[in-house]
Amino acid sequence: MYIVLLGAPGAGKGTQAAIISQKLKLAHIASGDLFRQALAKGTELGLLAKSYMEKGQLVPNEVTIKMVLERISNPDCNGGIILDGFPRNVEQAKALDEALKPKTKQIDKAVYIKVSEEELLERLTGRWICRNCQTPYHEVNSPPKVAGKCDKCGGELYQRADDNTETIKKRLEVFFAETTPLIEYYSKNGKLIEVQGEGSMEEISNRIVTVLS
Repeated sequence: MYIVLLGAPGAGKGTQAAIISQKLKLAHIASGDLFRQALAKGTELGLLAKSYMEKGQLVPNEVTIKMVLERISNPDCNGGIILDGFPRNVEQAKALDEALKPKTKQIDKAVYIKVSEEELLERLTGRWICRNCQTPYHEVNSPPKVAGKCDKCGGELYQRADDNTETIKKRLEVFFAETTPLIEYYSKNGKLIEVQGEGSMEEISNRIVTVLS
């Protein structure tokens, strides 16, 4: 099963992808992790991506897709994957579909975690992230056991500079402008599943598992 997970900033895509991948035995592929790993290893694709990023340019779709396909070719992906953070727009979705065809693979379902703007604002303005392992926390919904310290690795927690109301609103505007056509694309292809993204982490993951099962 090849799954795409969609959701606005603060919808909990990364958290849910990690939970769902364990529950359904799928490989979790986060585009952000792919870039970081490729850059750290100094791979050919990583260096190519870096050359664009250093110029402040977007990494071309073909480079990102090559990274995704390279990752999919690993043995742990034989049982299926869940894509988190990619594709981000219709152009990327179409390019991914074309790239999967020769491998006789396709995206089976696109799960959209739907959360209201008010809820997203509340989540993002209270979000803290571990500098070491990137584990997210929330000062109300999921605070760390010790203030300012990560439960998993003891790393320092910090708030992103763009986690303020004005910037978040702009990020959400960009997200909805880019992603609404993507949601429509998967809907037209009969692959879209909308899941209510408000409630506890467990409630949301159970909803996703139910619709995918």
